[in-house]
Amino acid sequence: MSQRNVVHRGVWALAVTAFAIGVAEFIVVGVLPAIAEDLGVPLARAGGLVGLYALALAIGTPLVVLGLARLPRKPVLLTLVAVFLAGNLLSALSTSYAVLLAGRILTAVAHGSFFAIGATLAARLAPEGQASRAIALMFAGLTLAMVIGVPLGSLIGNGLGWRLPFFAVVLLAALGWLATALWVPALPAQAAGRAGSQLAALARPEILTMMSITILGFGASFAAFTFITPILTAITGFSARISSLLLVVFGAATLVGNLMGGRWAASLGWPVALRRMLVGLLVVLVAIALLMPYRTPMVALLFVWGLLAFGMSPGFQAGMLATAERWTPRAVDFASALNISAFNLGITLGETLGSVLVVRDDMALTPWAGVGLALIAQLPLAWLAQRSSGAGTVPAAGGWEGR
Repeated sequence: MSQRNVVHRGVWALAVTAFAIGVAEFIVVGVLPAIAEDLGVPLARAGGLVGLYALALAIGTPLVVLGLARLPRKPVLLTLVAVFLAGNLLSALSTSYAVLLAGRILTAVAHGSFFAIGATLAARLAPEGQASRAIALMFAGLTLAMVIGVPLGSLIGNGLGWRLPFFAVVLLAALGWLATALWVPALPAQAAGRAGSQLAALARPEILTMMSITILGFGASFAAFTFITPILTAITGFSARISSLLLVVFGAATLVGNLMGGRWAASLGWPVALRRMLVGLLVVLVAIALLMPYRTPMVALLFVWGLLAFGMSPGFQAGMLATAERWTPRAVDFASALNISAFNLGITLGETLGSVLVVRDDMALTPWAGVGLALIAQLPLAWLAQRSSGAGTVPAAGGWEGR
């Protein structure tokens, strides 16, 4: 086998941890009613375990990445995985909403920083010209969690108790830590610009505009997705068991969407690909809002929804990297971390809008909140696409086929 096609064992170690992180991030969606009932909190408040997790990740990631920029990569990653493990153990052992939320926030801070730093490390471990493949493999662990880990964890959590999936994540994190210790080589930190020069990226309208596109476009799905389990049970009429299995449909679609979205962004350019997928997502959310009580259409719509919602991820990342390379070339890594924040600010925005509707007993209206966000996202996208076209920066997806 050609050395160019050999994947470094360290990349596989990163993928194992990425899988654990993917399960930890989204497992709450599958067991949200069970958590609310067990801890005695309203469903809308329990939804904060999704939104506040994303908010903590969004705020913490750029700050931690800046603070750790000059430290050796391997000890940093081992520490982040250990913090992630501790946060999930605290969540699994929690007996109150406050303690569970504290565990989630601790987990979130480690989550975002791991991906921002791990992606750079994966590229460094790859043979020349194969960085995109290594990064895609690492992020495949996150996507695979949507296909296997979250539905399985939801099934177990609803049947045997919501804490069991969190204990499973602790075990996966321990495996990820061990694999990182054994397989990731000791690498020095790369030369990084001063914090001031990196923070200057926040003053560029192009960077802020790309962040807004990611926030609005990715967040459009989460007003409804945060409450997908009660929607499927209370409105569509599926049992809790079948609803958990249906998350496999959505998860499989995210995997297909990541792959197809990367190809579309490469062939069409990220602005065109994002514009078309946002229109498609808008149509799908309208269909979900109108057909929510009907089982067969909802199964089909779940797949198309997952495909489009996560198919945009490569375009969002490609757009940010291209924008940073053009207007803030000394802060590309920091801009990448900002886009991870943007993804999670989008989750927070979507969850908040959805929770407002749920509090008013209007859960069936949550897809319409997503329709509004997808529609608004077209405005900053049109402006930035025009700026990028004029500057000659409309790149391919660059292998960032994941969040």
